Amino acid sequence: MNQKLHRTTNIHQPLKKSFFARPAELVAPDLIGCRLIKKTSNSNNICGVIVETEAYSQAEPACHGYQRRTKSNETLFGEPGIFYVYLTYGIYNCVNIVTDKANWASGVLLRAIALPDEDERIASGPGLLAKRFELTKSHDSLPISIENGLWLTERASSESMQEVIQTTRIGISKAQDLPWRWYMQNSRSISKRAKGDPCPSKMKAWTPQKGFNQ
Repeated sequence: MNQKLHRTTNIHQPLKKSFFARPAELVAPDLIGCRLIKKTSNSNNICGVIVETEAYSQAEPACHGYQRRTKSNETLFGEPGIFYVYLTYGIYNCVNIVTDKANWASGVLLRAIALPDEDERIASGPGLLAKRFELTKSHDSLPISIENGLWLTERASSESMQEVIQTTRIGISKAQDLPWRWYMQNSRSISKRAKGDPCPSKMKAWTPQKGFNQ
């Protein structure tokens, strides 16, 4: 399923808590094209455009909070607009954003990000994304804000950001048919493309530019 990206005019405006206070399956596609920014000690921020997301909800069995609330998934039941970071296979960090409402497990997994002037595959998967942004369990439950040095801004306005593909999630054993994964079709930084969707050539692909003033 293809969707058109809605374009905003102020790409420097941080996303507010109200943006995340919606079901994960509504927040996830709206995050495509938004920017994740991390402040670094040398004042050179790490910044990239989100190009792939997945939604998870307590109402479906692939969600960590589906069966019960535990110490390991407690963050997922928190207030919307905080990070939920967990380890998969004991070694890879996965970065999620808590959505919807408190006491209801709901979140969006950030699957892939495109960074300007860097290898197009450097953050093309949850583990690679966390590694490039140096995000670990220490960032779990951290509220998204400029004050905390880790925030998201509104979608960049770009005519070259065109279609968003909606398809099924990957790497799960339950609820595999639920179409809760979204990605920017003309990006080459996607972790895995839907069947029948070829990777665009470098000439036709969208790539972020420094400053993202597109």
